Amino acid sequence: MRIRILGCSGGACSELRTTAIQVDGDILVDCGTGVGDLTLEEMAGIRHVFLTHSHLDHLLFLPLLSDAALTMRDGPITVHGLPETVAALKAHVFNGVLWPDYSVLPTPEQAYIRFEPLQQDETVALGKRQITALPARHTVPAVGYLIDAGQGSFAFSGDTTYCEAFWDTLNSVENLKYVMLETTMRDADAAVAERSRHTTPSLLARGVARLQGPAQLLVTHIEPDKVEQVHTEIRAALGKRQAHFLQRGEVFEL
Repeated sequence: MRIRILGCSGGACSELRTTAIQVDGDILVDCGTGVGDLTLEEMAGIRHVFLTHSHLDHLLFLPLLSDAALTMRDGPITVHGLPETVAALKAHVFNGVLWPDYSVLPTPEQAYIRFEPLQQDETVALGKRQITALPARHTVPAVGYLIDAGQGSFAFSGDTTYCEAFWDTLNSVENLKYVMLETTMRDADAAVAERSRHTTPSLLARGVARLQGPAQLLVTHIEPDKVEQVHTEIRAALGKRQAHFLQRGEVFEL
């Protein structure tokens, strides 16, 4: 399994792209602005999109993806997410006002998009790959995802503040190789982070202390104006167990 980081920033500007992860050539986890860097042929190959939650930076490119390469794609894009996320998409995006309702166009029987609600802890099997919705705590209903290739697993927290259940679930994954973790703000922003249910370096360290295995830590979703400060604080907070700060375009093999 090949995992390519299309976007991993807490904002979009210049060379920065918001959250999007490509799994092999047919799956996306979140659909932020990083998806815009795919070629038309690569967009045509996407068959499944797993959304962590309904915030714009994680689904902004979904309407454009659904409209791209229509004549090149055989069958619909299946969009997986919590029922609340699907409901938000139907009400506020694919509503015939902001964007056409591609869940019924061109016909309900041959729509361009198919919505598949899932629940926390539910697993979707796509060939030999299994994708499981993980616990998360955000301002809207949210999940992370565990992407299991058999010989190894890649976990993504999505947007979340400290979530004990997320870490406890990871401790039950024997083949865990990578954990992609949001750390949006500095410790000085703790009050704002609490209201917006995001992670700070201290909260990251609190979670990592619960993690029992040796999986590599990958940090994502830092606000663009706070990158250097968050890097410094994470290094100090984690001590000997260091993290890798993700960059757009990186590839991980499982």
